[in-house]
Amino acid sequence: MKRVCLLAVVLAGPCLAMAQTDTVTLDDLLQQGQQWLQENADENVLRALQQVDQARVQQFLQDIEQRFQGDYVVDLAQLRQAAATVLPLLEAHEETQPYAAWLRTRLDYLDVADEFRLTIPPSKVEPGQPALPIPNPGPAVERKVWQKRLEKRPAPAGSARLAAELKPVFAAQGVPAQLVWLAEVESSFNPTARSPVGAAGLFQLMPPTAKNLGLASRPDERLDPEKSARAAARYLKYLHDKFKDWPLALAAYNVGEGRLQKLLDRYRARTFDQVATHLPAETQMYVPRIEAVLQRREGVTLAQLEIPRSKG
Repeated sequence: MKRVCLLAVVLAGPCLAMAQTDTVTLDDLLQQGQQWLQENADENVLRALQQVDQARVQQFLQDIEQRFQGDYVVDLAQLRQAAATVLPLLEAHEETQPYAAWLRTRLDYLDVADEFRLTIPPSKVEPGQPALPIPNPGPAVERKVWQKRLEKRPAPAGSARLAAELKPVFAAQGVPAQLVWLAEVESSFNPTARSPVGAAGLFQLMPPTAKNLGLASRPDERLDPEKSARAAARYLKYLHDKFKDWPLALAAYNVGEGRLQKLLDRYRARTFDQVATHLPAETQMYVPRIEAVLQRREGVTLAQLEIPRSKG
């Protein structure tokens, strides 16, 4: 049994980077691997993982969270093979299908990152110096790549009906109705989608955020399309009121308002483009991806969105 657990932990790689330089025991390795899952994974996924190849899934869950929150977009390309291995495992079991839905929605990030890996020239290296990371693509380049990737892609199954039903919900909260397509980026309009760290529903709300927005946890109202849409729209309205800008509001929705504000203050910036390459890898891609979806589904850019007029 210990050999199986050790394989799972050793495969975890990046999470145990310290073990490569420090002397560690078998018990140290086992404890670190178990501790990561306990601290980062949603309790539902911990139960569901009993049904799948734990070694491969543990490795991937650690890698994807670490690299999505990492500094470099191209690092996400290294997850493509792991995703190809893990996705069928998750899809094969009813208990893990919500996590498969979440992962499938994020495969585009890995593919686009790989495209950047192949096309962005590496930084020049001085003789005798270590190789530098491949620089992050600028937001203008990101927008072009995402527009091209989505220009012929059909909308997810069932999205037209859900979008039509939920647009009035967004408008009632004072948010442009077109932003309902945020659900395509978050969940491919699958209300059962669930992330490994506990975000759930069409708009992938985390439990504390959902609670602050008035959603009940039992039953989990994040899985109710209308209730989750109302909560997501309220949150977007709050973020837009704070940042006065839709790209920044969406970045904050993904990375958190506190972390975004610190970057804006650090770089004395006022726009998403001014801080884009300093944001976590996922967020760098998230905002351009949403704009490409809006252009594909609604023919509008983020700059063209208009606040609905109050009927009062």
